[in-house]
Amino acid sequence: MLFIDPAMHLSRVRETSPLVHNITNHVAMNSMANVLLAIGASPAMVHAREEAAEFTALAGALTINIGTLSPHWVDAMEASALAAGETGRPWVLDPVAVGATRYRCETGARLLALSPDVIRGNASEIIALAGEAGGGRGVDSTDPAEAALEAARRLARQTDGVVAVTGEEDLVTDGRRIARLRGGHPLMPRVTTLGCALTGVVAAFLAGADDRFEATVAALACYAVAGELAGELANGPGSFAVAFLDALFHLDGEALAERARLEVHDAP
Repeated sequence: MLFIDPAMHLSRVRETSPLVHNITNHVAMNSMANVLLAIGASPAMVHAREEAAEFTALAGALTINIGTLSPHWVDAMEASALAAGETGRPWVLDPVAVGATRYRCETGARLLALSPDVIRGNASEIIALAGEAGGGRGVDSTDPAEAALEAARRLARQTDGVVAVTGEEDLVTDGRRIARLRGGHPLMPRVTTLGCALTGVVAAFLAGADDRFEATVAALACYAVAGELAGELANGPGSFAVAFLDALFHLDGEALAERARLEVHDAP
């Protein structure tokens, strides 16, 4: 079994406060910004095609979320992904509901061809992005993470990157290694855009990281532990949203050492 220390990665994020450029959906902007601030990063939302690529070169990492698509935004996404590749900035693709419409499938394929460093989605999105038939109902997954393992490994080899399949249990692979993580809380899916915000946290952990796989696993572990801590205080989705931001802000190495549940192995 391989060892990853989430606390080390969290400390680096807080010490460097990386600027994360997010081309995300209308619904997610506020919560994503708050989550990134709570974890210790610096968020920015720049969507105009006239400046998005230029701004990417100023940031430590980029996220692209296809939740609310429009032609101008897609142009900005492609230009920013190209700029990230040219300037060595890591970028994360969040293929929201990628299998729901032809436009989403086409956009997902175009962005996939630009080799994201990390793809973060639910099982149904990962299966659809890999070109397979799967479940899915809008932005919701009807497939368990394990059902997307082979699709995730195939996408990781195709992009030479990392794929994170998130849900009740999380699965991360770079084609050579596989991590499985447990934790979080049942209220997390009841708070809109927490998954989108996780994509931003992954990007923050990627900025300046030597190992994309380890950074992604560490980000997911921190998120799961914060969700578990918040769930112990919350009475419902509203109080959970507040408690979750507080839990991220106060998260420390002691809580991670006690609560993080992850297993990392070489892929068979």
